[in-house]
Amino acid sequence: MKPTYWTTGIVAIGLFFGCSTDNLDKVNPNQFTTETYFKNADELVKGVNSVYAIWQSANLTGREWFFVHDLRSDDVATGGGQLEAPRNQILIGAQNPGNGVAFSVWNGLYRAVHRANVVINKGTSVTDNPTLTKRAIAEAKFLRALSYFDLVTLWGGVPLYTEYVESTSGTKARATVDEIYNLLITDLQAIQADLPASFSGADLGRATKGAAQALLARVYMQKGDYANAKTQLQQIISSGLYKLTDEYNDNFIEETEFNSESIFEIGFSKIGDFNWDGDGNDGGANETMTRSQEYSAIGWRNLIPSDGLIGEFENTAKGDAKTDPRLKYNFYFIGDTYNNGANTLMESQVQGNTSNFNGTAQKISWRKYTAMYKNNETFYTSGINMRIIRYAEVLLMMAEAENETGSTANAIALLNQVRARKSVAMPAYPTTNYPVNSKDEVFRAIVHEKRVEQGGEQIRNRDLLRWRAQNKLKTEPISYFAKGKQELLPIPQQELDNNSKLSQKDQNPGY
Repeated sequence: MKPTYWTTGIVAIGLFFGCSTDNLDKVNPNQFTTETYFKNADELVKGVNSVYAIWQSANLTGREWFFVHDLRSDDVATGGGQLEAPRNQILIGAQNPGNGVAFSVWNGLYRAVHRANVVINKGTSVTDNPTLTKRAIAEAKFLRALSYFDLVTLWGGVPLYTEYVESTSGTKARATVDEIYNLLITDLQAIQADLPASFSGADLGRATKGAAQALLARVYMQKGDYANAKTQLQQIISSGLYKLTDEYNDNFIEETEFNSESIFEIGFSKIGDFNWDGDGNDGGANETMTRSQEYSAIGWRNLIPSDGLIGEFENTAKGDAKTDPRLKYNFYFIGDTYNNGANTLMESQVQGNTSNFNGTAQKISWRKYTAMYKNNETFYTSGINMRIIRYAEVLLMMAEAENETGSTANAIALLNQVRARKSVAMPAYPTTNYPVNSKDEVFRAIVHEKRVEQGGEQIRNRDLLRWRAQNKLKTEPISYFAKGKQELLPIPQQELDNNSKLSQKDQNPGY
């Protein structure tokens, strides 16, 4: 069952820096406000639903969120001239403080923070159902942490709000990266006791204890605190609640959502078209998402897999024992069948650039998260849920943490568990091209396995940031990277102009 995200004007009070505070309009006495609403636990839950709705909106997983993360990685290349200029700027590292795509994500994340803060702050005075109230506050803190994790990894130190803002005088200066991480660690530790282990029915998609543990593990990993990351990851593994799906592709299609591998995902449904004109302030009213249309072979094909990602997969043509089945699970090649086998993909259907594969130029396109597996539509916004955290990532994070804390044998076993998935069944490490006789060799296998398992899943860009900061990258994989600039996106110019606590001196280096 798909979750339903509810929102109303009361909880959709946005964080609009720069709006006039002049009282030009009369207040409707029948309209809900933060003073008249949030009087019971059910109303708190509806407030939390509005935070999920923002995460579903155009600013975030509905469209711009996956673009920003993928464009910041080396998993993608331009599909051709159809790629819009603001997106191409991020792809080639030429973004500036006025970039509209990055600003959309910034806006969406802060709207999520603001709505979460309303629930958190108002929840302290709700007494009718203590258990449900605690859960609602815990969900809001999880979503706030999810939002701030994106903010801090994309922009570094940013304004940190733990209370909802009622006027422009409530804006904040930049907090430090450590201050943000400290809040995330405190919150994600505390809320685990108040979040259920699982949900069912209409509540599928809500944050669980496992989701909080996995997000906290991400935070620790990004900080290089592998020991504490192991603690969180081991609790998830030991719970027995999650397991890898037999079919790798079950993690990216509509019919197998909320499966055994899912730890946290944002729900979508094939209801109407996407709200292309929405900026996220509609509360996420769109129920479809754009990933399929943006990336698919017969859609706009704005982004295609990079040659580096395609070449990362093990292949008998390169001397590997087996061609990794995930190559075809991730990408469509000319000549592949689609639409439940009813159609064959022809080059004339596919616009844009070619890729280099096995020494030949050919048009290769994303399959992951595209709806071509079941239709032949050239314009199609899908109801496929966006998987934010899945169990395979937990196992791969644990492998990295084990390797960093001296347990290389455990790391290898975890990597082989991912490779042993029934539909993948890759030879166990060590292999001819991936020996694992040292910590460095195991790390190289981890980097490889994460990339072929999680390509195009908004993971690689943060991995590169972490590994680069820890001096683990033997060579720089992003050609345009300039140290001291490209680690972070520029603070949006609109924020600098409208937040009275910020000025140009607060801009990130290089911009």
